[in-house]
Amino acid sequence: MVRRNDERRAALVDAAIEVLAAEGARGLTFRAVDTEAAVPPGTASNYFANRDDLLTQAGARVYERLQPDEATIARQRSATPDRETYAMLMRELVGRVSSFRTGYLALLELRLEATRRPALRAVLTERVRADVDANVAYHQESGLPGDATAVRLLYLAFNWLIVEQLTLPDVFSEAEREELVNAAVDRIVAP
Repeated sequence: MVRRNDERRAALVDAAIEVLAAEGARGLTFRAVDTEAAVPPGTASNYFANRDDLLTQAGARVYERLQPDEATIARQRSATPDRETYAMLMRELVGRVSSFRTGYLALLELRLEATRRPALRAVLTERVRADVDANVAYHQESGLPGDATAVRLLYLAFNWLIVEQLTLPDVFSEAEREELVNAAVDRIVAP
């Protein structure tokens, strides 16, 4: 029987994210999640049908936690739709994602694990596709310059910039990262 205490489930999934980031997918066990969440042994196995269920829910939770808050969205919607605003939005995005280091590292682990688990691959593919489509739709509704291809190119470029920042943070300084974000927007987004 799978339990339904939503707060406990969220704490266990958050613990799974931490384990994924620290130990990788091979280190993700129910016992490791119980330890990270500081709950009695066996708790995680009462909340998740199996390891695949835990992996899938961890992936979904990362995306939940990466969403901007309402104040950020409101500020973005009220800004002037120009390239300068676009660059500011991209810097905020890179900063928000980078500030959830363990979440993004866990997501990288999940992507690697998805190469071996078709069900996880299907879930992540659907989620990432929906995220890209939502970003394109938001962009088109906002009146920002550029087209859907520009949004996709920036998505690809900034994903790797974030990977670089989280895994090898000394490759580029903070100032260099900001310059790269500005240059990417300038070169990819048509005026």
